[in-house]
Parts: sequence; C-alpha cells; structure tokens
Amino acid sequence: MGAFAIKPRVGVSCDMILRAVHEAFRRDLDRLAAAAAAGKGGAAHVREGWEYFKELFRVHLDLEERELWPRVERAVAARPVERAVLADLRSGRARLDPLIDGVDAALGGGGDLPAAVRDLRKALKARLRNVEASALPLAEAALPPAEWEAFAAEAGRRCEARTPLFVPWVVDGIAPIERSRFLTSLPEPLRDLNRVTWEPTYRKRRLWSV
Repeated sequence: MGAFAIKPRVGVSCDMILRAVHEAFRRDLDRLAAAAAAGKGGAAHVREGWEYFKELFRVHLDLEERELWPRVERAVAARPVERAVLADLRSGRARLDPLIDGVDAALGGGGDLPAAVRDLRKALKARLRNVEASALPLAEAALPPAEWEAFAAEAGRRCEARTPLFVPWVVDGIAPIERSRFLTSLPEPLRDLNRVTWEPTYRKRRLWSV
C-alpha cells in the first residue's frame, strides 16, 4: 500500500519496502495485544492507533487486490501452479474482514478484546508469512520493471495524502539497520521532510500510548 505512496529510488527492491510495511502491521497488532491484556484497549491513543492501522491495512489490501496481484496473474497466466498460489492468497482476504470487525466490536464493549485481538493476530501473521514466502517472490520473479513502475505510480496516486504519516509510521520502533535501509530507499527530499517535519508530528500523536 503506502509503501508505494512514495516512489522508491531506482534499484531499490519493492519487496524490501513491502516487508517493512508488513513488520509495521505486526508491530501494531502486538501493541494492541499488549494494551488489551493490560485492560487498556479503550485508551484514546490506543484507539487512535487502531483506527490508523485499519485505514492503512485496508488500503494495503485494496492495492494488492486491484493493482499488484492482477499484474502477477497476467504474468503467470500459463502457469497453473503459480496461479493457484495467488488464488489461495486472494481467497484469504475474506477471512480478515470479520476478524477486524470483531476487534471493533470488542473495543466497543461487545466482546472479549484479548481473544478478538489474538484471533486477528494469528490470521494476519499467517497471511503475511504466506505473502512473504510465496507471493512476493513470485511477483519479484514474474513482473518486469515496467510493471513495478506502473504499480508504484498508481499506488502513489492513491496514497499521496497519507505520505506524511506513513513514513514515520513504518519506522516507528524499527531496528536501526532496517530503519536506515527503509529511509535510504526514499528520495533525499522526502528523507529531509521526514526528519524535520513528519516524524516530529507523528510522535506528538503518541499512537498506542496508554
């Protein structure tokens, strides 16, 4: 999703950027699980973190479903085994939406929040492992640079308004080496904007704090 809101520099792996985004999704669910276990799921900054997670995750899934996987499917149209990998991945999308709704309901007092978060974490982490182990390597192998460029351009068009929050969100709490790798993938003017404006603004939001 937002990984392509900012076009990576030439030669930078799209796979690397998407994996950084996946780690940010895992991190947010770990934070939500910790808040739920402590009985603090209703804290204002936890709720704000959850709302932002939902927004980014749904955009991410939508971009995969509408822009990335169809390109890969066309590229492997004559290869039934690879098509089956993508079909299985795409069918799994439907299992996530009810789990997200379940967390929403529990946050509103309509269920067991720790259990709802546990179910979502299990399903989401399984999906991300599947994407990273099979679908992303397939995409990297099957798509020529022109297709990645077209995907990046469309994702950037849809996600441009989220860039000032997306960049610091990805690097929030990330290991120093991974942080450097991700930020180095951005054009220098965007790195400067992140350092001077975006990250300080993001920190003030205190997402997930209780």
